[in-house]
Amino acid sequence: MIQMVFYSPGRTTSYPEEHPEKGIRYHCLGGGDEVGNVGIILEDAQKTRLLLDYGLAPTTPPRYPSEAPEVRDAVITHSHVDHLGMAPWLCSNHRTRLHGTALTAKISELMWHDCHKVSSIEKYPLAWDKRDIDTALDSWNIHKFNDPWMHEDWKLELQRAGHIPGAAMLNIETPQRKILLSGDFDTRDSPLTKGAQPVKTDTLFVEGTYGGREHPPLIEEEQKFVTHVQRVIDRGGKVLIPAFANGRTQDVVMRLHKYLPHLDVHVDGMGKRIAGMQMNHPETLRDPDAFKTAWAWSRRVSSKSDRKKALEADVIVSTSGMLQGGPSIWYLNRLRHDPANAILFTGYQASNTGGRKLQDEGKINIFGNETAIPLEWKSYSFSTHAGHKEIVDFAAACDAEEVIVYHTDPTHARPPLVEALEKNGHIVHNPVNGISEYLGEEYSRSN
Repeated sequence: MIQMVFYSPGRTTSYPEEHPEKGIRYHCLGGGDEVGNVGIILEDAQKTRLLLDYGLAPTTPPRYPSEAPEVRDAVITHSHVDHLGMAPWLCSNHRTRLHGTALTAKISELMWHDCHKVSSIEKYPLAWDKRDIDTALDSWNIHKFNDPWMHEDWKLELQRAGHIPGAAMLNIETPQRKILLSGDFDTRDSPLTKGAQPVKTDTLFVEGTYGGREHPPLIEEEQKFVTHVQRVIDRGGKVLIPAFANGRTQDVVMRLHKYLPHLDVHVDGMGKRIAGMQMNHPETLRDPDAFKTAWAWSRRVSSKSDRKKALEADVIVSTSGMLQGGPSIWYLNRLRHDPANAILFTGYQASNTGGRKLQDEGKINIFGNETAIPLEWKSYSFSTHAGHKEIVDFAAACDAEEVIVYHTDPTHARPPLVEALEKNGHIVHNPVNGISEYLGEEYSRSN
């Protein structure tokens, strides 16, 4: 029996009951002083209220944001679970309308079903039921990039965020001030997407995942990666690449096709379905033809017999990206016996995940048994979050008077980022979950 997270409407939320008397108030239900778990409410004195994202943190066990108050509209920036994982609860309990791109809406169904499945397997609490997914799917309102719509007297517009296909920044024009919320963003082009472009604004909410850290030059990182893959193949080994289903799997396949087209590459996991959805929305892709060509070149695993054939491939790209289950564990269990094989990570391995345990301890839980993995492994940085310099330069290019740094580690990532932003002349906010603050001239803590 799965234990549920029960919110008591009106009692478990951190959001204040009283409306703002003046200005624009913001409040982080989650994601203010942490990575992921995002939920940000904006509200003005006219009682215009908007929620940006409503996710959960896919840690073990997951972390959830505070209960959202009644909110009629929520903008979902993109289709990762830390930004939309709690939307079914929102729609079921408040009849909230969801706003986002067509691709985000399409992929959301997959992400919600996967989230529910994982919670059932791992027996962690979840606040919503499987039937709430249908309610959420019926709640979508689709918007194109650069196509504004009105929310009361606020003008809203989605801009490309460059994080994954379909990801958006939200540009808001209110009678008082202009606000830009970055969502997860990257100003650099990736194989899949074009980077985000700055927008002139008064207030910038910016994600600071990589505050204090710079990404290695992408071309250099790609060359190291492909050289490593080829080296493993040359010694008679096979390469397992655990990859996130939504964005990273497709990104890796494009890189392998570009640099190592002679290899036999097989793809397994949910990334296959997401790739199909991405190809149906070419407007979200940097180069739709290049993506189609790369995807057609790779071999998709669709059966048990295919999976056995994949064991003879040069490279296997498979979910889960953090070795938390999925086909990647099945492959790892069979590849671990040959020391010529290698594991190449292309994404962050969160604490208490299989990938982190393998990196720290050289072992992992496989089907309930702690198993030693005597294989070579290495991590490569193909992150599609803006690095420290990109964030600082973006804020300057937006000409933002004030910057709110959210979706960030408050101990390590945020301090150097805040210092750099303040040095550039921005007024910087350090949001704390559950604490309301005001924008602009009304900037002050309300509780």
